[in-house]
Amino acid sequence: MNMNLYGHDGQWLMVDCGVSFNEPLKPDDLHTAEVVCADPRFISEQKERLAGIVITHAHEDHVGALPALWRRFKCPVYTTAFTAEVLRRKLVQVGLADEVPVIVVKDNETKKIGVFNVTWLSLTHSIPEPFAMTIETPVGKIFHTGDWKIDKKPIIGEGFSSARFSVLAKENILAMMCDSTNALRDGHSVSESDCYEALLAIIAPEKNRVVVGCFSSNVARLVALGRVAQETGRYLALVGRSLINMVGAAKATGHWPSDLPLIDAAHMGYLPREEVLAVVTGSQGEPRATLNRLAAGNCFDLTLNSDDLVIFSAMMIPGNEDAIMRLVEQFKGQKIRTLQQQDTELPIHVSGHPCVDELKQLYTWVQPQIAVPVHGEPEHLIANGKVAKSSHVPQQLVGRNGDIYELAPSVKIRRKQVSVGRISLSR
Repeated sequence: MNMNLYGHDGQWLMVDCGVSFNEPLKPDDLHTAEVVCADPRFISEQKERLAGIVITHAHEDHVGALPALWRRFKCPVYTTAFTAEVLRRKLVQVGLADEVPVIVVKDNETKKIGVFNVTWLSLTHSIPEPFAMTIETPVGKIFHTGDWKIDKKPIIGEGFSSARFSVLAKENILAMMCDSTNALRDGHSVSESDCYEALLAIIAPEKNRVVVGCFSSNVARLVALGRVAQETGRYLALVGRSLINMVGAAKATGHWPSDLPLIDAAHMGYLPREEVLAVVTGSQGEPRATLNRLAAGNCFDLTLNSDDLVIFSAMMIPGNEDAIMRLVEQFKGQKIRTLQQQDTELPIHVSGHPCVDELKQLYTWVQPQIAVPVHGEPEHLIANGKVAKSSHVPQQLVGRNGDIYELAPSVKIRRKQVSVGRISLSR
C-alpha cells in the first residue's frame, strides 16, 4: 500500500493512496483484515495544507484507498485518463461520483499544485498509462518513479524510452524516489511480449478447457490472452467483476483492441471444451473469487472436468502461499491439471518491476544527487540503496515508514517523526 507525502513551504502533496489485502494491522498480529491501508491521520489532521493528490497508476496498491479516504482530505485528484476512469468507477460505488474533482493530465503535461510543479512522464509497467513524475519546488526537483520496468516490447503502449529519462540528468535532479520491489533480483525483467509467446506455446496444443488466473489490473496480460484465443481457435470469456470492470475501463479509454472480441461468460457451457479460454479472478487463493468457486464446483458460468488446465499467470504474493497451494490441491483432487510458474521454464508470468540491471540504467540516466528507495520491504530498500551507490549516486537515504526525509537545505533522515500504522477498510 502506497501513501507518499512531499512537503514544502507549509504545503503537502500526496502521491498515491493504496490498499493491501488480507494483511495484519500490526506486525505480529495473527489476525488479518480483508482490506488494509496506511493510517492517514498525520495528513488528515492538517488537510487544509494538502494541495492535491496525484495517482501514478491504477493498481489497487496505489489507488484503492482513495474512495474510502477522500472525505478526510477533500482536495483535487490528478491522474491520467485510464486511471481516472478506473477511479470514477470506484467513486460511483461509494456515492462520490459527483463530489471528487478528478483532473485528467497527459504525458509531459505540467500542473501547478499549490507550491509544487508536477510533470508527468510515461514509462512501462503492467497496466495502461503508468507514470513517473518530477515534482519541482524552488529548492529542488524530485523524480518519483512510481512502478516501472524497462520493457521495449510491451503489449500495450509504446516501448520504454531511455531518451526522456537521460534528459533529466541535465535538470539537476535533487532526489530520485525509486521502486525497490525487485532490487534483490539480478539481471533484467522479462517483457510482456515474451509472456504472450509463452502462454501461446502452452495453450496452442491443448485439447481441453483452459482457465487462466491472473491479476485483473494486468490489462496487457488480458490483451495477450485475447490474441492467444484468436490464434488457437478459442473464445475468450472473463469471469469476475473486477476483470469485467477493468476491461470496461480499457475499452472506454482506447486501450482494448477493437479486433479482440469477448463472449459472455454464460455462453461457455455451450462450447466444445477445446474452444474455451476463460480468464478468472482468484490467483492468490482468495476465498470468494472465481478460482475457489471453480475448485468447489459452484461457479455458475463454468464447470471444469478432469484434464482441463488451470494456469496461474500471476506471482505468488508472500503470505498467500498456503491459500494458493490448498487451491491447487483441490484441483488436483479432481484430476484437473494446474500450471504454476515454478512448474515450467516458460515465463507464464512476468514482473512489472525493475531488476538490478534496470535500476542501474535508470540511476545512470537520471544522475540524481540523492537516492531514496521506496516500495518494498526493508531488505529491498537496502538492496536498492546499494545499487544506487554502485551507480555513483552520491547519497542514499534508506528509511522506514514514519521517517521524514529532509532533502533541502540539509540532507538527513529524521527517524520516527510521524506516527504511522494501518487501518482496516470495509468493502
